[in-house]
Amino acid sequence: MLQKIESAGWPMAAGLAASRRQSGVSVLHPIDAHRIVVHLSPSTRTFCRETGYAALRGIGHIDLIPSGATGGFDAETPYESLEVLLSPAVLDRAAAETGHRGGAFKFEMRHMLRNERIVHLAQAVETELLSDSPGEILYADSIGTALAIQLMGMTTLEPAQAGRLSALQLKRVTTYIDGHLDHPLTLEVLSREAGVSSSHLRAWFKAATGLTVHRYVLRRRVERARFLLLHHNLRPSEVALEVGFAHQSHLSRWMRRELGCTPSSFRKRA
Repeated sequence: MLQKIESAGWPMAAGLAASRRQSGVSVLHPIDAHRIVVHLSPSTRTFCRETGYAALRGIGHIDLIPSGATGGFDAETPYESLEVLLSPAVLDRAAAETGHRGGAFKFEMRHMLRNERIVHLAQAVETELLSDSPGEILYADSIGTALAIQLMGMTTLEPAQAGRLSALQLKRVTTYIDGHLDHPLTLEVLSREAGVSSSHLRAWFKAATGLTVHRYVLRRRVERARFLLLHHNLRPSEVALEVGFAHQSHLSRWMRRELGCTPSSFRKRA
């Protein structure tokens, strides 16, 4: 059942609310506001409560959860996060005021994004709502509008120029890949993220990066595996699963191609 913010213990001001959480578990019940969750702790290994997929969240990682959505994750160690609630009306008003095509804006579920401006605005929301300033409502309203505009800029696609991906489209695809290395990544999924056809993504991505989508994903998986082998006490078979390889031999084959060594020899050398 969708909870009203007030009944859930979140007092709203200018369509905004903010709270810090310190926990090892994040449980997201459906509420009538969008959530912007900013991770504040160093690298924390988390497991999605719905899919079981693992992810490594770090300071500044952002999760966007639409109004009415559920979810959450379990963390291996306690972590701290800043959760900002944004009324859908604030986003709709900002969309109308900025001439967003189609009026109301669709707030999409996304995870492990990076955007320093959104982090600063979320912290400003928290600071302002905790202050005793008589002008806090007016200022909070301006922060809410700025946050909504930033979110629209982050999740709205620029039109692709003829024959190539825009900078924002390319960033959306590469950010999605980095945030979902432990998930199956297909051209269909990534082309939806870019807002182009699969055939166009295949050609335009290679033109932009010099790599096929498949080779880029494999290279990012190897780079993530290299980091985990250096900084975490995980077995190579565990690292393989963490970065999206089906088994350790698959990881070994690609590490040998990219780095010239297997996971075991790399760790010994390091």
